[in-house]
Formats: sequence, C-alpha cells, structure tokens
Amino acid sequence: MFSWLGTDDRRKKDYKFHEFHSPALEDADFDNKPMVLLVGQYSTGKTSFIRYLLEQDFPGMRIGPEPTTDSFIAVMHGDTEGVIPGNALVVDPKKPFRKLNAFGNAFLNRFVCAQLPNPVLESISVIDTPGILSGEKQRISRGYDFAAVLEWFAERVDRIILLFDAHKLDISDEFSEVIKALKNHEDKIRVVLNKADQIETQQLMRVYGALMWSLGKIVNTPEVIRVYIGSFWSHPLLIPDNRKLFEAEEQDLFKDIQSLPRNAALRKLNDLIKRARLAKVHAYIISSLKKEMPSVFGKENKKKELIGSLGDIYKRIEREHQISPGDFPSLKKMQDQLQAQDLNKFQPLKPKLLEAVDDMLANDIAGLMVLVRQEENQRPNPVVKGGAFDGTLDGPFGHGYGEGAGEGIDEAEWVVARDKPAYDEIFYTLSPVNGKVTGANAKREMVKSKLPNTVLGKIWKLADIDKDGMLDDEEFALANHLIKVKLEGHELPSDLPAHLVPPSKRKIPE
Repeated sequence: MFSWLGTDDRRKKDYKFHEFHSPALEDADFDNKPMVLLVGQYSTGKTSFIRYLLEQDFPGMRIGPEPTTDSFIAVMHGDTEGVIPGNALVVDPKKPFRKLNAFGNAFLNRFVCAQLPNPVLESISVIDTPGILSGEKQRISRGYDFAAVLEWFAERVDRIILLFDAHKLDISDEFSEVIKALKNHEDKIRVVLNKADQIETQQLMRVYGALMWSLGKIVNTPEVIRVYIGSFWSHPLLIPDNRKLFEAEEQDLFKDIQSLPRNAALRKLNDLIKRARLAKVHAYIISSLKKEMPSVFGKENKKKELIGSLGDIYKRIEREHQISPGDFPSLKKMQDQLQAQDLNKFQPLKPKLLEAVDDMLANDIAGLMVLVRQEENQRPNPVVKGGAFDGTLDGPFGHGYGEGAGEGIDEAEWVVARDKPAYDEIFYTLSPVNGKVTGANAKREMVKSKLPNTVLGKIWKLADIDKDGMLDDEEFALANHLIKVKLEGHELPSDLPAHLVPPSKRKIPE
C-alpha cells in the first residue's frame, strides 16, 4: 500500500531532510506490529508491567527495587524463545530497527530483542527502557544520547506509556528532559500511576493531584493527559480499599492498548502526513538560508548571523507561505544542527518538488484513507488477545460482573423481585387499566428520578418488553430497577440481559 514511498536519493541530497530529522522509512516501518514504549524512572514497575501483560517471564527480564534494566529490550513475538543482540538486530531487514545503527556501539551493546511465543505479542510489541536516574553522572555514563534514542522510538511507536510510582513520586531532571523530548507525540502518551495499592485513599488523591500538577509544568499542551491508576502486577493488593477503581482503570487501559492493531494503519498514515509537512517546511528553511548566503566573502559571519536569526526566518516563512507554527522543527535543535553544515551547499527552492508534496497530501493521502477504511471493513476486528487481556473477559471476575445491570446474574430468583412490593405500591397509584399503565402516566413517575430524557428513553425501551407502549407491573418494576442501576453510577446495557427479563416474559424452552 505504501510502495510509492521508496527512498529518492536525489531528493535526499536536495534538502538533507534525513540528516536533520529522521532517516528514510523502510518497508519494516509499515509492516511491523504496533509498538508500545514504556518509559519511567527506575523501580516504577516497567518490567513487571510487561510481565503482567504477558503473564510469563521473557528472556533478559530482571526485576528488583534497584536499577535493574540497563538496556533497551524489544519484547517481540517469535516461534522460539531467545535473545537477539543489538548489532545483529540492526541488520535484520524484517525488523524496524535498522536506522538505530546511527547511535553506535555504546547504544547497540545496550539494545536487545527478546523473542518468545506469546499470544499478546502476536498483536503488539513492547519496548522496555532503562530506568531513568537523576544526576549528570548517570547521563554521561550512558555513552549515548538517551533522550535522542527515546525520541527515535517515539516517532515510530503507537503508544508511549509513562510509569510513575505512587509510593515515591518525583520527577528527576533527566526524566523531565525525556518527557520534553517526547514533544509532538503527546497524542501517543498515556500515564500510569503504578503501585497505587501501597497508599491510603486520601494520600492517593494527593499523589494524583501532585502528579497532574508536575506533568502540567512539563507537558505543554492544553489537553489533560490520561492517567490510569492501579497496581499492575500479579501480587495481592496491599491496601484493597480501591479495588473497584483499579479494576475500572485497568479495563480502560486494556481497551486503549487493544485498540492499537485496529488503528495501526491510520496511525502510520498520520505520522506520514506529519513527516511530509515537516519535509515541506524544511525545504523552505534550507532554501531561505541558501538564498541569504554570500557567494564569496564573509560566509562564516553570515552563517552565524543567519543561525542566530533563525527564529525571524521561521516567522517570515510562516507568514509568506501560511504555514502553521506547529509544523516547524525545534528552533534550538535546528540551530545546533546548522552549526556543522555548509550553508553554501544547500539547494535553492524547487517548486516542482513542493508541488509533488502538496499533490500527495491533497490526493494520494485521501486515496490511501479510503483504502485503509476499506481494508478495515473487510477484515475481522483485530484486538490484542492472550495474557492479562483474557483474564477479565469472561466469568465472575470480569469487570462489573454481578454489579449494576449484572446484579443477580447467577441467582435463580428474579433480582427485581426483591424491591417489587415497593414498586407495586407506586404502580397502583398510576391508574392502571387492564393491568397496565400508559406511557404518559409512567413518564410522570420516571421523571422524578431527574435522569435525562435520553437515559429514561433507553430505560423505557429496555423495560417495554412486549413493545405495546405500556408497562405492566413487572415491566414497571424493571424500569425502576434500571433507574436505580443508573442512579448508583453504573452503565445501562445495550440489550436487556436474560436474568433481568421478567419471569412471565421468558420463553419456555420447547
């Protein structure tokens, strides 16, 4: 589907896009399974989180309170269990890691792929990262640009999960820099406040507030980042008071991760559009710098002057070509990269190349969107299965089982019968005719709940089982039971569960 995206060496030389930003895309970038990147300070439970999802150990796994994971570990599906070292990994054309070769041996010696036959990994891959520590010494001792590597992964993954430890919440200087390096990928970021079972409810509220305040200072977006609260490991809860909250949060996080395969193609298309827009802006910047450079004398002084005034050049390009400020690359990063470049070797503006980009964005991308939608409609809905994702799908430990509309699911007696005498007293005050109350009379009683008409309308559809526009005493009792379910904060079912159908309305098996 993306075959027309092959590398064009001539265009690479024109504006040096790949030198300034990110390497050329390869087939593996589009064929690869969705990836989830885990980032966090040491001992926040990143490795335990992966084990929790997979429900099994993976090669190279180490868990402990001290900094244990000192490598980037790509946990991927494989027919046999084993570890592939970094230098072998970056020469494999079937893996999307070939361009990591640019970070050198200091990084590659700290990069491995753990393969194992696990059903979860048939749908997604997970990238475990070294625990982030504080202090200049830690940054220097790594021997490679840690933030740059994370930024490389951030461009290519489908979800970035930042993990925090609720028991010792702090954001180190390096972690702060790492989060800033994830700028422009805020739409992929989710936050997990892990180990939340170790603190009391009141303290948990304060920790959550402190986390949101800290993130608000670092992540500069008007949108609030989604934070999931829980304890993502298979040990007993230390303080079980918030079990229901943890279950609901886990379910929401699992749904988010399970949606990744379904949205993978659109995500790649979205990243491609961002890349094309950046390439267009990059061409304007490079050609503007070339245009300002003298041909003979004063080249170095002019270069320093242009780099210093790059912000003004950005504003001029933004104004002349009606380009959004969000499409421009980081000013400081661009200035740093220009220091090592010979601006005289840059190419002048080539309108035909920019027209080709505009044509791609206006026509080719629109056509691809249609193809992606058609492919999605033709194949079954892909979701992540196996491991922890199967643990709460069925049976009595499924989320909400036996609660709300699910109350009484395993009981022989109709659960509504418990409160039916009280509902009957109200029913007979509504002037029933032939054992039924009219819709108008039922409405007068139902609106006393103060629920919106849209909710009451749904309750009516569920309760009016014979669809005659009236309610008998059992249907009226059912309607009141569903009102109670909603008032207690539970969701209404889309279809009436079998255990809520009144006994007289149940079909007798032949």
